[in-house]
Amino acid sequence: MKKHNFSAGPSILPASVMKKASEAVIDFNRMGLSLIEISHRSKEFIAVMERAQDLALELTGLKSKGYKAMFLQGGASMQFLMTAYNLLETKAGYINTGAWSTKAIKEAKFFGEVVEVASSKDHNFNYIPKGHTIPLDLDYLHITTNNTIFGTQFHEIPHTDIPLIADMSSDIFSRDIDYSKFDLFYAGAQKNMGPSGTTLVIVKEELLGKVSRTIPSMLSYEVQLKSDSMFNTPPVFPIYTSMLTLEWLLENGGINQIEKHNKAKAELIYNEIDRNSAFEGFAAKKDRSHMNATFNLADGVDGYAFDNLWNEANISGLKGHRSVGGYRASIYNALPLESVNLLVGVMKKFEQTLQ
Repeated sequence: MKKHNFSAGPSILPASVMKKASEAVIDFNRMGLSLIEISHRSKEFIAVMERAQDLALELTGLKSKGYKAMFLQGGASMQFLMTAYNLLETKAGYINTGAWSTKAIKEAKFFGEVVEVASSKDHNFNYIPKGHTIPLDLDYLHITTNNTIFGTQFHEIPHTDIPLIADMSSDIFSRDIDYSKFDLFYAGAQKNMGPSGTTLVIVKEELLGKVSRTIPSMLSYEVQLKSDSMFNTPPVFPIYTSMLTLEWLLENGGINQIEKHNKAKAELIYNEIDRNSAFEGFAAKKDRSHMNATFNLADGVDGYAFDNLWNEANISGLKGHRSVGGYRASIYNALPLESVNLLVGVMKKFEQTLQ
């Protein structure tokens, strides 16, 4: 029996996508060849790449608006480096809301001055900073829209007159926002798109080519764009699976519809966290993520029995990150409401055992 997968990533994918992807590994498009053994220069795979790029732009509402989509390698961690390499000429600003923002800041410092515009480190990143002033002399402002580890999320995108860059690895395609507010955003595939191994980057073309440094080919957005994400052999299976996932999303009502689904799941789990005397939420209520619900046991409650209950219920991936502890229910696009209902039932059952 397949488990109820609350893993933070690599995470759950739609069952229909898994089936099609697995079939393609055996025989792709009835070619008598596997997807993973055909040439990436073949017309069959070029069609996959073009379809995946087109879907990414369509779903974000950026088609024919001066944006391009790329499927690259190295994960979001490589983008921490590439964004600064390609865009930081003098000074860049970062809003620090967790571990991934901290790592992005570290990489950016190789290329210029970095201003930490705001930070929530003072409370172990359990909230989103507000009320700060964004300097106008920055090359760009970088944010992490959703913080997988700490369970916080930007529910309001900062307004700025300078280029806005975002790491959207754990909430891309999960909610209906104005993606045109961003000049560049990126996301590792392994949360809401596909398996690990590829990273989606969407960039406004006019943003590029403005730094004075020479950029190595593999790390240059301009080179990658001109090569149509094929400067070197691309990760064909993750890109194909991402394409299937984006098709699944489009076929099921697109981002607007999936946002309703995700809000229902988030409301269900957070209502139980707040009601249940055995648990307490980690993130500030107004900044809670709709993708990663973080919570801890109430003071004096032993979690051994709870761990046994959710494991017996065929639930997987519920343990929180070591920097936060407790539990984390990741409720990405493909996770069904049924799984959240099951978890809530286990939480209720656990509370009853304490009475």
